[in-house]
Amino acid sequence: MRPTLPSLLLLVLVPFLSPGQKKKADAEPAPVTSPIADKVKNFKKLPGYFEYYYDEKQDKIWLVIDKFDTEFLYVYSLSAGVGSNDIGLDRGQLGSEQIVKFDRRGPKVLLVQPNYNYRAISNDKYERKAVEDAFAQSVLYGFKVEAEESGKVLVDATGFFLQDIHDVKGTLKATKQGSYRLDESRSAIYTPRTKNFPKNSEFEATLTFVGEPEGAYIRSVVPSPSSVTVREHHSFVELPDQNYTPRKFDPRAGYFDISYYDYATPISEPIEKRFITRHRLKKKDPTAASSEAVEPIIYYLDRGTPEPIRSALLDGARWWNQAFEAAGYTNAFQVELMPEDADPMDVRYNVINWVHRSTRGWSYGASVIDPRTGEIIKGHVTLGSLRVRQDFLIAEGLLAPYEDGKPVSKEMETMALARLRQLAAHEVGHTLGLAHAYSSSSENLASVMDYPHPYAALVNGKVDLSHPYDDKIGAWDKVSITYGYQDFPSGTAVEPALNNILQQALKAGLTFLSDQDARPLGGSHPYAHLWDNGKDPADELNRVLDIRAAVLKNFGENNIKPGAPMATLEEVLVPMYFFHRYQTEACAKLVGGLNYRYALRGDGQPVTEMVSPAEQAKALDVLLKTIAPQSLMFPNKLLQIIPPRPLGYTRHREVIKIRTELTFDALGAAESASQITLSLLLHPARAGRLVEYHARDPKQPSLEEVIDKVILATIKAPRKSGYEGALQITVNDVLLTNLIQLALDNNASAQVRAIAYLKLEQIKAWMTPRFQTVVEEDWKAHYTYALAQIQKFQENPDEYKKDIPLVAPPGQPIGMEEIDFCGRF
Repeated sequence: MRPTLPSLLLLVLVPFLSPGQKKKADAEPAPVTSPIADKVKNFKKLPGYFEYYYDEKQDKIWLVIDKFDTEFLYVYSLSAGVGSNDIGLDRGQLGSEQIVKFDRRGPKVLLVQPNYNYRAISNDKYERKAVEDAFAQSVLYGFKVEAEESGKVLVDATGFFLQDIHDVKGTLKATKQGSYRLDESRSAIYTPRTKNFPKNSEFEATLTFVGEPEGAYIRSVVPSPSSVTVREHHSFVELPDQNYTPRKFDPRAGYFDISYYDYATPISEPIEKRFITRHRLKKKDPTAASSEAVEPIIYYLDRGTPEPIRSALLDGARWWNQAFEAAGYTNAFQVELMPEDADPMDVRYNVINWVHRSTRGWSYGASVIDPRTGEIIKGHVTLGSLRVRQDFLIAEGLLAPYEDGKPVSKEMETMALARLRQLAAHEVGHTLGLAHAYSSSSENLASVMDYPHPYAALVNGKVDLSHPYDDKIGAWDKVSITYGYQDFPSGTAVEPALNNILQQALKAGLTFLSDQDARPLGGSHPYAHLWDNGKDPADELNRVLDIRAAVLKNFGENNIKPGAPMATLEEVLVPMYFFHRYQTEACAKLVGGLNYRYALRGDGQPVTEMVSPAEQAKALDVLLKTIAPQSLMFPNKLLQIIPPRPLGYTRHREVIKIRTELTFDALGAAESASQITLSLLLHPARAGRLVEYHARDPKQPSLEEVIDKVILATIKAPRKSGYEGALQITVNDVLLTNLIQLALDNNASAQVRAIAYLKLEQIKAWMTPRFQTVVEEDWKAHYTYALAQIQKFQENPDEYKKDIPLVAPPGQPIGMEEIDFCGRF
């Protein structure tokens, strides 16, 4: 090639340079000056999706904006939280996903959020414009242009990233923890998690809120409660291309949904559109019964996960490939260790994070989702490292494994790892788009998306934990994955094909019911529950009570390791004494219960059916067993070996609430346990259903009948003396408190409140003559106090100050808090 003139000049000049001069010329070419380059020349460059620079001296983020009117996804989250589940500002908590774009306006750049809740899916630009102008957009921030060149601008974005986008101060105020404000002097960019990648730019800030603490929760978790420091994270994420096809949402299929209003819809069709959330997945050969995927879904496990936990999590998460195989894919779902050079913040990686906390808490399965279509861009699982210890603790209580001179059984570790496999599958399932499936336990463990209770059995009087959790994906999980991910051949009528998948599942006896149907307080469904087992909740509660009784009978020194303080028996005792709490919740839902499905017109499902009177009567009988003295009392030999807490082992929220200052409170424990049952039975929603259903069908139990049966088993039961009598009195007090609360509850109907008022009057009439004749001082005192409480309520209900029964230690999620045994927790 013939050299150009500049090349010839270079050839002439080079021989006149000394060796040192030549080296310098090669290493440091003359810089190309530009307004942006001049501004950022001394700052650290972070190239990626949005190029940006960090000024270490001034702690500033300088953002280069070169994509105007190009939409991208903005996601914020709380990467380092407050540490209290009660406050609800948890580590790893995602905020909302927002589609945004940069809009240049003279010396300003606006970060604009279009309103995707209201759209016109139309080729007519005027129709689209009409909807766009009808509903407000949001400008999230305004930036000042500091330099510009060739269609790019430079802005100081520090203020944007140092704002309280997660509204931490609002949450602290709403939870009555105090009034706080953001202190900019104690806030800064957090550089370890401020990174850049090809498809996403990540920013993080340390934020400090100052104020006057008011609540106990904030005081318990923050070293200096007047100064609360957290970290908030910001992500700018490239949106996917337009080659994804949304899939119709069906409430029977088990998926989360996204929805919006489409004003271009014909008037004969629903204006609100709903689509499921799912990953993009296509077969290489859609006509094949089984095919590899064009691009498989791959999840990566945190390399910091230790063995044997690592293998358990990999195993459990990989269960999902069983469901994808059932949907016609070959090796389309994979789980591997995170590559050493990869970063979990990179949007290209679906991740399973192993996260350490000081206390027990929820694990999470979150996703970054395209709000336009429902496509999952990134799955993000957070597993708390203390969960493995929680099941280990439950196993310690059930097995009493620390016998002198005998090796410790591996059963506890086996049970804990079995739970971790199920937990990994469960949380990954959420990131595949799946919601909780709470009817699974009544359908032979049909889904890992249920909350499973560890299954224990009594064999020759001893607890057997050989099958505590399922070890595979469920039948319903295969149905839901097939609905969401099946890739149909060209020409297939997709909607009828999807409906057929669900109809076949219904014929097989599989159903889907989710969160609102499973919650115990006021819940009515007889088969959708949290942490339960078995087809019949009442039969299972009977079985669980038998196991609990056997465990409490044998509970003692063998439940803690040699050398542990005897007072720490209480930590292991709590989940055993309250071992029946979740099955009690399930059983209570039969009373005033309604069996129903997410039925569609013409799908053949039962719509609603009241639970039969016989089932309700059986459930009530078993529930009354949970508040009988025989169920609530501790063996005397056990009470003799639980001393007050020694120095360095303070009481904490995970042990039994007491009224006895230092000593173990057996009556306080009974108060808490009976409150579980009675607050469920006398919930205003359940009471309201009993009134309505009896009015519609006289064969259904009435609220009066249910309350009378409870009173007969408690207040009107033959009086006992000693420990049993004290337990009776404790339960009676809890019942009266709940009855008065029901009579005062504005959420209850007038008739419910009237019936509660009547029953209190009848109790008063029954107690009055007995108060005059009873000779036992403890019972006379009880009747005196009960009559006085009823009288106070009747005379001035608006001013009545109700008793508050002791509550049980936190139950959800199953397990115990991990405690540093120096009194810090």
